[in-house]
Amino acid sequence: MELLKLEIVTPDGLIFSGNVKTVTLPGSEGEFGVYAGHASLVSLLKAGVVDIELENAKREMVAINWGHVKVDEHSVAILADGAISISHEESQIADSLEKAKKLIESMGDSDVALATVTARIETFARTNK
Repeated sequence: MELLKLEIVTPDGLIFSGNVKTVTLPGSEGEFGVYAGHASLVSLLKAGVVDIELENAKREMVAINWGHVKVDEHSVAILADGAISISHEESQIADSLEKAKKLIESMGDSDVALATVTARIETFARTNK
């Protein structure tokens, strides 16, 4: 399977960089997935979770408050205002969840986004123990 180069960047620096099988994004018009060979596009991202499938079929998640994405056939570049990487380690899941909640709450009127992010992270924590 062909891979995509994914980069997630915030004003504070690089959050994620690597080759991935797929990435699912919280687009402003709804969630969408990207595989290698995807048509080029630029889209606004809303508060939510970037779901990443790695080369080894494991998953990672990054909560974002909003941003933009540029997609082409071989890469995905996300510029986010704020992002929190969700740790795989059980001892750090609660801390990651709390940080993600604060990030989403910083947007003010995002109760639905907060509930969605919380549910996705809690599901991720249960399935990746």
